[in-house]
Amino acid sequence: MKPQKASQIKTVRRSIAIPRQLIEEIHRVAPPELEGNFNRLVITALRDYSARRKKETFEKEMAQMAAEPGIRCVLSDISAEFIRAEYDGLSDD
Repeated sequence: MKPQKASQIKTVRRSIAIPRQLIEEIHRVAPPELEGNFNRLVITALRDYSARRKKETFEKEMAQMAAEPGIRCVLSDISAEFIRAEYDGLSDD
């Protein structure tokens, strides 16, 4: 994916209500480079959240796929082929 230039990035402004206790906690744990820029801190947090949710979704889909009987059969066949290949040419003849 090609990185976007600053002039190509569109910004959407949103007004949100955040509990004061959460704001105070965020300021206590924010990395030094984000301490003074709440907007960047929120963007970073939302990107992290998005990445984590994508990873969780992928892992869930992989687990569901791996549980399917048809897939398990194919994986078993592939595994058997690899085991045979590992010993190919290792006979004591």
